[in-house]
Order: sequence, then structure tokens, then C-alpha cells
Amino acid sequence: MPLESYRQKRDFDQTPEPRGRTRRAGKKRLFVVQKHDASHLHYDFRLEINGVLVSWAVPKGPTLDSSSKRFATMTEDHPVDYADFEGVIPKGHYGGGTIMVWDKGTYEPEGDITSEKQLNHGELKFELHGKKLRGSFVVIRMGGPAGKPGEKSR
Repeated sequence: MPLESYRQKRDFDQTPEPRGRTRRAGKKRLFVVQKHDASHLHYDFRLEINGVLVSWAVPKGPTLDSSSKRFATMTEDHPVDYADFEGVIPKGHYGGGTIMVWDKGTYEPEGDITSEKQLNHGELKFELHGKKLRGSFVVIRMGGPAGKPGEKSR
């Protein structure tokens, strides 16, 4: 189940976050960057892949400077309707703090390989079409096995 980890970490009677569901392919692929003022201020970068938002926490936030690299830690998948979520997750709950949408738009994978296959190979190339972020970007896995926290492989 693609969103199992997401749902296990949340008490939906206590948090305003969406329960969410997966979305069928065929619509334009979404991306969103959310500013997340939790225990540490960071930005959550999310790409829609296979009906869920594949997610990374980016401590220093996004940049348009191609010479500046950013560290990102992969987190659990989120439901696509999380792309519109803004609000406060109560203190003491997973991810507690304020979340606001910093940028949102669509993206296109670069090349002939699907986003899922690129992700599995550890190098994901795409073009963002957002209000703030526009242009070509790359996410590269540095060391460690493929997959997400708690998964054996992807």
C-alpha cells in the first residue's frame, strides 16, 4: 500500500492533514515545495510519481543557482491532495509545525525513461514549471541502497 507509512505516522482525528488517496495517471504531473517550520525549518520538495507525492526534506530550501547543490533526505510518500495543504500540525504530532505552499506547478521528466525508473536508478532529471522554480533540475541518490526509509528496495 503506497501511503501506509504516511498514514501510520498520523492521527487524523488530531491533525488537519489530508488522509489522502492515490491518483490515477493521465493528468499533468504535479510538484510542490512546502515551507515547513517544524522542529527545524526546512522545505519539503514533492514530485507526483505513480499517483503519490514522492517527498524529500531539503534543509536549506530550493535554489535556482545551478552551481549550488542542496542536500535532501527522502521521506515517506504523501497523498497528491497534500499538494494543497497549508496549516498547522499540532505540536507533539509527527511533523508538528506550520506548513505553507512555497511553490507549486507541473513537471516533465527529461529523457525517455519514466520518473519511476529514473528514481529507481538513483538519478531523476526533470523540468519544473512553477511560479518560482522553472527549468531543469536533477535529484541524485548519494550512497545507500535504493528505496525509502523502512523499505528494502524500490
